[in-house]
Amino acid sequence: MFRIGLTGGIAAGKSEVARVLRGLGALVIVADEIAREIVAPGAPVLERLVEEFGDDILEPGGTLDRARLGRLAFGSSERLEALNAITHPPLVAEIVRRVDAACRDGRGVIVVDAALLVEWSILDMFDSVLVVHAPRAARLKRLMSGGLTREEAQARMESQHDDDVFIANARVVLVNDGTLEKLEGEVRNYWESIPSDARED
Repeated sequence: MFRIGLTGGIAAGKSEVARVLRGLGALVIVADEIAREIVAPGAPVLERLVEEFGDDILEPGGTLDRARLGRLAFGSSERLEALNAITHPPLVAEIVRRVDAACRDGRGVIVVDAALLVEWSILDMFDSVLVVHAPRAARLKRLMSGGLTREEAQARMESQHDDDVFIANARVVLVNDGTLEKLEGEVRNYWESIPSDARED
């Protein structure tokens, strides 16, 4: 068994690294996917978000309008703190539960893909912390190509730690400043550094 914490700044390329690791045989637990699950209609977390931010964060069918919530939260440090206080504890608890369950099942390589591993103070549960790093300009461009304005993209980037904090907490740093093929090659090299008995489980 080998547990990897995969992190890095927003739009650095974590999802691509996770995709390659999954293809190589790792079980990948994605924090963003769990974050969507815990705000499903009727979930207590969604009810608390509505209490804090109002009914305007809901779509007509009762689902969460994540884009609207993001604009509200990332526009104010107080609102962002309120969002994190509501969503982070149940999200982290579910991540830990899934890692524990995978360990009991004897899974070989387990990856947790999450941008906020450092903030959540759960780095000690991993055998390796893998940080994906990309130049700030490239990350900004990726966020804007995804539909955010420059101001929205910058606000999301500034809400996270500086790159040097991620790097300081890393066991391994993958620099995503070239092609996807180059990044994939680096991920494959990293995979070969994982103990063989874990990779073969």
